[in-house]
Amino acid sequence: MDGRILVPWEQNRENAPEQLTVEVYDGCGEPPAEVLDDVVFYVVPYGRVQQVRLMRRMPRLRAVQLLTAGYEHALPHLPPGVRLYNGRGLHDASTAEHAVALVLAAQRDLPRWAADQRAHVWDPHYTRSLAGCRVLIVGYGSIGAAIEERLRPFEVTVTRLARRARPASGVHGVEELHRLLPETDIVVVVTPLTPATRGLIGAAELAALPDDALVVNVGRGPVVDTEALLAERGRVRAALDVTDPEPLPADHPLWDAPGVLVTPHVGGGSTAFYPLAKRFVDEQLRRWAAGEPLVNRVSLDES
Repeated sequence: MDGRILVPWEQNRENAPEQLTVEVYDGCGEPPAEVLDDVVFYVVPYGRVQQVRLMRRMPRLRAVQLLTAGYEHALPHLPPGVRLYNGRGLHDASTAEHAVALVLAAQRDLPRWAADQRAHVWDPHYTRSLAGCRVLIVGYGSIGAAIEERLRPFEVTVTRLARRARPASGVHGVEELHRLLPETDIVVVVTPLTPATRGLIGAAELAALPDDALVVNVGRGPVVDTEALLAERGRVRAALDVTDPEPLPADHPLWDAPGVLVTPHVGGGSTAFYPLAKRFVDEQLRRWAAGEPLVNRVSLDES
């Protein structure tokens, strides 16, 4: 078939249908100009989101496959008429594990115990629990469902919230957010970043939460207003895998804010992700060669 395809892993080239011209690009450095000139399908290497800028140098480009669920970083570089696909479903297990790990770490004071271990200090105290908590999942989709599945055995009450209400599935619409927050102990944010979700959890929303509530963000940093969170001065705690700004500067006050636990946007990249992602790219290449529609197309009208 006409044109080249760039894939991130050798497995994808080995498994590609023989009629495709497939080359491996892992995101380190840049491919030669003659390769970029001939690319029709570009699979952006995972963990190298800055390489979305190469799309601007691919005059024959027809389709872009991201391996992230979020796609806002790609939109400024996407040439007109090029179809965009995301990695929806690839990060469900990994991100859900990390979200639950953050919840447990915050509820059971694991950062304190880790610090005490390094200092060789034995200073027991009793902590909060997860059992009995009221958890609100904001942005309830496939990752939200995976988080709920893992939280259920901890004897919590889960409330689901998404952009639109889905009564048949027990999902509340975002217009109910303010009504639900005062009845919530733990908010898990997993929504993508859009104009509608930027600052969704801001000063008014944080103020509506009970004292000592926990906000966990495994979605996108700007969904939670950083300045509003800092202004809470520990009344509302937070466990953040994503931040605003990101990367978080070394001198940023969020590092030392009371009640805040930070991990550096690593929720989706565990070992659970890579086998799924490689098989997914293989399947997308099979579809491309067969002339079948690719899955996970992003509706740019809603972005």
